Amino acid sequence: MRLHLLFSFSVLIYAFNAKPVFAQSQDSLVQLLVKKHIVLNKAKQSLPGYRVQLFFGSDRNKAYEVRSDFIKVFSTTPSYIVYHQPNFKVRVGDFRTKLEAMRFLKEVQPLFEAAFIVKDEVKLPELSLR
Repeated sequence: MRLHLLFSFSVLIYAFNAKPVFAQSQDSLVQLLVKKHIVLNKAKQSLPGYRVQLFFGSDRNKAYEVRSDFIKVFSTTPSYIVYHQPNFKVRVGDFRTKLEAMRFLKEVQPLFEAAFIVKDEVKLPELSLR
């Protein structure tokens, strides 16, 4: 009985002090996944955000005309023409929050009455290193 108790006690001590065999391989898999995640994020260069859509229609020339009119007034704001067959969309801005997009929408609406806010993938903001 004593021998059995001593054996059980030594097994318990070993079990609590021993490191799991899979721990090292699990850590390396986690590190591999983190590295893949970093590579994918560097390649993506965008994040979920908002843009203001100025035009939606199948007339390509009209889409480029709307974009040109926008650039004349708001030259520092980026503008994009998106084509989802059979329609063209003119979207402007790279806003991270809906509040930023709403502020800009208020500026644009006097000139582009049909403008509205849409969710989109926006470019990452430029980082300034000081």
